[in-house]
Amino acid sequence: MYTFIEMKALQFPLVRITLCFVFGIIFSQITKPNLTLVIILLCLGIFSLLFYYFKNKNDLIQKPFFGVTSLCTAFLLGAFTLCISNQTLNKNHYLRHIDQTENEISTELIIKEKLKNTLNNDRYVTEMILLNGKKSYGKIILNIRKDSVLATVEIGSHLMVDGSFYKNRKPNNPNQCDYGKYLENQQIYAQIYADATDIKINPIIDKSISYYASKLRNKIIKNLEKSNFNKTELSVVVALILGQQQDISQEVIRDYQYAGAVHVLSVSGLHVGCILLFVTFLLTPIPNTKRGSIIKLVLVILSLWIFGILAGLAPSVVRSVTMFSFVAVGMFLRRSINIYNTLLVSALLILLVKPSFLFDIGFQLSYVALFFIVWLQPLLTSIWTPENKIVKYFWDIITVSFAAQIGTFPLSIYYFHQFPGLFFITNIVILPGLSLILGVGVIVMILAAFNVVWIPLMKLLEWSIWLLNKIISWVASFEDFIFKDLSLNSYMMWCWYLVIIGIIIWFKKPTFKKLTFSLIAIIGLQLVTIYAKYDSQKNSEFIVFSKKKVTIITERQGNKVTLYSNDSILKTTDDNLALKSYLVANFCKIEKKKALSNLFYFKDKKILLIDSSAVFIEDEKPDILLLTNSPKVNLERIFQSWKPEQVVVDATNYKTYIKVWRETCRKEKIPFHDTSEKGFYKL
Repeated sequence: MYTFIEMKALQFPLVRITLCFVFGIIFSQITKPNLTLVIILLCLGIFSLLFYYFKNKNDLIQKPFFGVTSLCTAFLLGAFTLCISNQTLNKNHYLRHIDQTENEISTELIIKEKLKNTLNNDRYVTEMILLNGKKSYGKIILNIRKDSVLATVEIGSHLMVDGSFYKNRKPNNPNQCDYGKYLENQQIYAQIYADATDIKINPIIDKSISYYASKLRNKIIKNLEKSNFNKTELSVVVALILGQQQDISQEVIRDYQYAGAVHVLSVSGLHVGCILLFVTFLLTPIPNTKRGSIIKLVLVILSLWIFGILAGLAPSVVRSVTMFSFVAVGMFLRRSINIYNTLLVSALLILLVKPSFLFDIGFQLSYVALFFIVWLQPLLTSIWTPENKIVKYFWDIITVSFAAQIGTFPLSIYYFHQFPGLFFITNIVILPGLSLILGVGVIVMILAAFNVVWIPLMKLLEWSIWLLNKIISWVASFEDFIFKDLSLNSYMMWCWYLVIIGIIIWFKKPTFKKLTFSLIAIIGLQLVTIYAKYDSQKNSEFIVFSKKKVTIITERQGNKVTLYSNDSILKTTDDNLALKSYLVANFCKIEKKKALSNLFYFKDKKILLIDSSAVFIEDEKPDILLLTNSPKVNLERIFQSWKPEQVVVDATNYKTYIKVWRETCRKEKIPFHDTSEKGFYKL
């Protein structure tokens, strides 16, 4: 029966329409089509649908042309939605007025969101309204250096800023996370760095929903701080309920990651579902009449969206609130819910408004996890049906955890290259208590919003979070069960999903065809893995990394890497994220560690390194000159003796030196590569 419902759901036109819409977004992201052409084709598609509808109202489903045209139109709508969401099309967007990658600018900004601080900067997402005195537009990150004092900056504040403008760049080192691409998906294309002394706060406040939500959050947090709520536990409570992770320490986040519970710190479907159940429980006295159900529905949806606004309307919050709003409609209007269609409708609505969410890691993980819970969990629960209610409760938690982890582990390994082996223990321990924590937490937050802090309840919440953190830390301490540095490329990830889907389909209803498909998928995964490792084996490359304080050079032959650097790096390679990303992505490992030398040979190239000692071999005439640690050399004199094919400088050099060397190379028409500007150098 369940399989029949699944098949009917998959045959529903909404599935195909949503898939075509998604493919249209992906196509637009990859190809960057001409907007005018997309609009013309979309208009033709809509016109064809309308024409065919009025001509053949009674037998549309029987007409293949109508179905194909509908899918093509959905595809074009997806491409169109992503195209018009690109804010750089606005003629006043700041990118249209700044050509250089780096520039000094004067601008007026509105604070929209507080981000997690770095060691050196306080960070905010802002909206630009003036650029060098002219009207401008676009989201941009403001970094305020911490070495000076600035009055409190709240959401909605107008700031006059004189600072340094930097466009998003590609990663400085190979195979690193592309943070610039991530920001672009959020419609953020640049950052501004400024000192507090170069910022003036305008008394004007932009009083939007975000402003009032921020004021309420700050009021709640201040009232709890006045009541001596422990800072560490408070930061976790604020993340759990208010969706603000800015003040959580890196150690706490790491423990949650290692324990497989980092999703608890991000407001998502788990939290919104608990809020739905909690509000539904509070509304129990209202009778289940037609009028009463409508009142309950309105109050529940209103509560969910108020919670979403308080949590900052982050992508995970928006998608979760949207989905559970549809679930609430089905619950209170007494209509059967096809959960697959609920997922699709919520995803379709979210992507219609924010198509770039499709490329958000959280969006992908959330929907994949929800789909596998709905699809796989019933199969897992059918393996064993405990008679004891308590045992059944914990068995359901285990099956839900396994369903979610089976569905998301290829994506998790692809993005994060690690997998928590004790995730099921973490969920068994924390999920039952989490419902209590969220329930108590919501009550404490509501009371604090009205300047009421009931100490016994607050202490119960504080103690619960303390215990939660201790349990998470204990699970995370078993590092042997945390599988790190796992290599997985995109082709291997898709093959893993084919294997998982094939095996699940076969288990649900075994047939020879399904078994054949599963075996072919397994063979395909093996072949793709073998090819990835073979391709890595035949490659060789010489790379100069871009690091500010140290020189790092690697020479790779197949899967064996020779590392050249100073003693501090050679002793701590396991903690170097730039090296780890490179090694994991290329299926290789460090075979040798050597101190830096003045001369390198790679294939038919001779590379001369000159460091702060400014010692070099005069008789050698290298093909490539590498300058590190700001050597006091005169390139003009060197070029009189010999001219290299290229000059490379890494990020350890002074910017003033680099400027002089760049100009000298320009005059001599010698290619110049600055890793601090262009990223790593590779032969």
